[in-house]
Amino acid sequence: MAVSGHVLEVNLGNFQEAVVGLSRKVLVLVDFWAPWCTPCRALGPVLEKLAAEMDGACVLAKVNSDENADLSRQYQVRGIPAVKAFKDGKVVDEFTGALPESAVRQFIKKNLPLPGDDLRVQALDAIAQGKAAEAEALLKQAISLNPRNDSARLALAHLAIQQGRHADAQAQIDAMSPTFQMETEVEGLKALLEFTAAARSIPPMTELEATIASANGDSRAQAMYQRSLLLLLQGQEEAALDQLIGMVERHKNYQDGLARKTVLKIFALQGNQGPLVELYRTRLSRALH
Repeated sequence: MAVSGHVLEVNLGNFQEAVVGLSRKVLVLVDFWAPWCTPCRALGPVLEKLAAEMDGACVLAKVNSDENADLSRQYQVRGIPAVKAFKDGKVVDEFTGALPESAVRQFIKKNLPLPGDDLRVQALDAIAQGKAAEAEALLKQAISLNPRNDSARLALAHLAIQQGRHADAQAQIDAMSPTFQMETEVEGLKALLEFTAAARSIPPMTELEATIASANGDSRAQAMYQRSLLLLLQGQEEAALDQLIGMVERHKNYQDGLARKTVLKIFALQGNQGPLVELYRTRLSRALH
């Protein structure tokens, strides 16, 4: 797999480990190339040179697009060379074409980990080991080194939600940059906090089910919505989505399309991808039309 200490040959079989997993520790540049591509041959040595200069802070992963068509489709490669920067398991930046060395250097520089990111990585390992107090201390230290480390704030918000400290989680979200707050994962956290707050005033499930069975109009729609929130917070995502799709079909205009908006927020909780999202995205489309 390794061509050198800073360059990896990557394919579908090892992409998850060599790119997605490794990007939780260092910046990984994925170079989609092909042997016949003249611009690729010009860009490749530049990328290798700059990755070597980073001395471990950046790793170059080379993907032969001819031999890995599935990866090219998955990451929407429409022309080569295509370079995608991975951090925290996802693409955060990209460019297409053979840029000059100065432009590639600037691209790498702006995507390198922020001060304190090493502490954030340690914190994520601590969370995985169930060491919540240690993780919280590491994340707070990372933020003290760089208050603009939104990824550390995101991890701290996750931790606060897991511990039921919703006000603390909201404070971390509020402190994030406006651009970062639009990230799918942050939108999902916002939705979870919103659902949790709304659930505090919801009647018991038995009362909601009785209302759904006997009421009409807005009273029935409200009970259906509240029941969906309780199901969601109990971990019954499919049942919650079934209830909301039913609302879209029968009470589409209730509170300016609240059911549809809530379904989209649940999709954000799921990262806007996966079998559940695909299934219910299709069902939502049918219900709306």
